[in-house]
Amino acid sequence: MQPMDKTANTAPRCVPAAASADEPEEPLAGARQGAPAIEALLAFDAEMFAWHRRMMKGDLPARLIADLGVDIELSQLHALTAIGRIERGLGRPRPEPATVGLLAEEMALDPSRASRIAAGLIDAGWVRREAHQGDARRSVIVLSEAGRALIAAFRKAKWARMLKVFEDWPEEDIVAFSRLFARYSRDSARVFGVGAPGGQTPPAGEEGT
Repeated sequence: MQPMDKTANTAPRCVPAAASADEPEEPLAGARQGAPAIEALLAFDAEMFAWHRRMMKGDLPARLIADLGVDIELSQLHALTAIGRIERGLGRPRPEPATVGLLAEEMALDPSRASRIAAGLIDAGWVRREAHQGDARRSVIVLSEAGRALIAAFRKAKWARMLKVFEDWPEEDIVAFSRLFARYSRDSARVFGVGAPGGQTPPAGEEGT
């Protein structure tokens, strides 16, 4: 789950109507794909918009927090999982101790906002502040046992929901969906020139947690 600050984002209020494959949107007019593929791409784009909107609004992770019955803000949960990714180097060039600066970078937040979130996590006991082993003038943010247990519980709750999503899918559809979406993700990163070169790939089931 990409860590986002719920209060810092607003999503458009409606999904743009997909154009007919017979009258493709202007950017698709010169596409080499045929009409069925163009229609499928437009439908995929609309579905991705709706899914991303639910994620940006925080609807899906908020439901998981409710399942767990814990008193934690959505931005704090995003910060906990971000700290875990920094420590393990998931999607990053290397593992390293989490600092407020790295937390701000990972969450795409202003450092002052990241600092306030970190302070709230410390007060709640989800993380603790320690001296940096390589530089005593700096401090790092370390997940507490309670914080690690919460992340593990969140991951378990996430997969309980995910298994329900796919419970009626044939096994071959699940395998094909995973393979094709991974291909889409890799090719999107290549075409748009984004990603974390040299970053470690998260173990299966740990992406975004």
